[in-house]
Amino acid sequence: MTIDKSLKIKKGVSRSRNVLTRVERIEKLQSQDRWSDEASPFKLPKIRVYKVVLKKKKKVKDADEAKK
Repeated sequence: MTIDKSLKIKKGVSRSRNVLTRVERIEKLQSQDRWSDEASPFKLPKIRVYKVVLKKKKKVKDADEAKK
């Protein structure tokens, strides 16, 4: 049997995730200087995940090309 096109994964997870793994949370805390080596890896504080939204650039046609 074949897999339907809508079920295939092209690049893995291409959208932003709103849940981080424990390792990712510890790395973020370390970069913010909120983590010490003696701290427990359990009951970590919540960390805000920012979505990066890039606007699409509009195509601008030259006036010369529009006249032709």
